[in-house]
Amino acid sequence: MEPSSAGKLNLGAVQLAASWLREAIGRVIVGQRELIDLMIAALFADGHVLIEGVPGVAKTLTARLMSRAISAEFSRIQFTPDLMPADVIGTSVFNQQKSIFEFAVGPIFANVVLIDEVNRAPAKTQAALFEVMEERQVTVDGATYAMKPPFFALATQNPIEHEGTYRLPEAQLDRFLFKLIAGYPTLDEETSLLDAAHKRQARIDPDALQPVLAGADIPKLQAAVRSVHIEPSVLRYIAEIVHATRDHPALYVGGSPRASLALLRGAQALAAMDGRDYAAPEDVRRVTEPVLRHRLLLTPDRELDGTTTEDVIRQVVASVEVPR
Repeated sequence: MEPSSAGKLNLGAVQLAASWLREAIGRVIVGQRELIDLMIAALFADGHVLIEGVPGVAKTLTARLMSRAISAEFSRIQFTPDLMPADVIGTSVFNQQKSIFEFAVGPIFANVVLIDEVNRAPAKTQAALFEVMEERQVTVDGATYAMKPPFFALATQNPIEHEGTYRLPEAQLDRFLFKLIAGYPTLDEETSLLDAAHKRQARIDPDALQPVLAGADIPKLQAAVRSVHIEPSVLRYIAEIVHATRDHPALYVGGSPRASLALLRGAQALAAMDGRDYAAPEDVRRVTEPVLRHRLLLTPDRELDGTTTEDVIRQVVASVEVPR
C-alpha cells in the first residue's frame, strides 16, 4: 500500500506509517531510537519538537531526514543573531505595477520547518514564532495568514555553547510538545557508525532519501491519534502528575495546563504507534520527561546544588500512584 493511497486511515495506518518513518531514518542514523520514536509521536500528535545535544550527535541530520521522509513542503531556517522577524514570517512588499502592498511569505510557510540553532536569535525574532507555533497562523500589518496543514516545526540547539546564544523565552519553550535529548551513541553503535562510514566512502546526502509518507495523509493520522481512548483514571493520573509539579519544593514554576494536554496527546500518539486504541499509564510515563523537562523551572538553590529537572520529574512520577 502506497502512503498517498492509504484511503480511510485508522490506528493501524498510524502504526504502519510510524514503521515506515523509523525504517527510512534508520537507514542512515545509527541508534537514537527513542529520539526518532518521539519525533514521530510529536508529528502524529500535531506538536513541535526541540532537540538538544552537543555538536556532532546528528541533531540536524536526524531532523532533515525526518523532513525528507515526508512528501511535503520543507524549509530550513538558520537562526543567527542578526535574523529579524520578517526574515522568518515574511513582510509586505510594494507592487509598483498594482500600486499596492502584497505579502511575501517567509520560510516559516512550509509543512515541515527545520529551525537550526534556534537559540542563536534574539528575543524579538523568537517572539515571531509564538503565534505560528500555537495558532498555526501569522498576523502581519493587521492581516492574518493561515498555515496549510500539516505544520511541524523541528528546532535544534546546543546546550554547551553560550557565546552568541540567547535563552529561549519560557512562553516559546511551552509551545514545544517535546524537548528531546540527542545523546552519545553506545560503543557498539559508534562502531557500527564508523563501519558504515568506512564502507560508504561518501558524505551522507539527506536529500537522496525517498519520501515514505504523503503530507496530505498526516492530518488524517493526527485525527486517528486523537481518537485513542483514555480511561478517566489515566486522565486523573496525568492531572495529578502535573499538579504535583506545582507544589514541589524544588520547583519555582510547575507545569501548566498545556503540559497536561501535551502528556495526553503524547500518550495517545505512542499508543496509536503501538497499534492500540487506548492509552495506558506506561505511555504517560514514557512522555513525562520529554513533556516536562523544558517547562519546569528549578528554584535557585536547587540549581546551585546540581539538581536537574529530570531528577525532580522522576521524584514526582514516583510519588503519584499509578492507576490500575
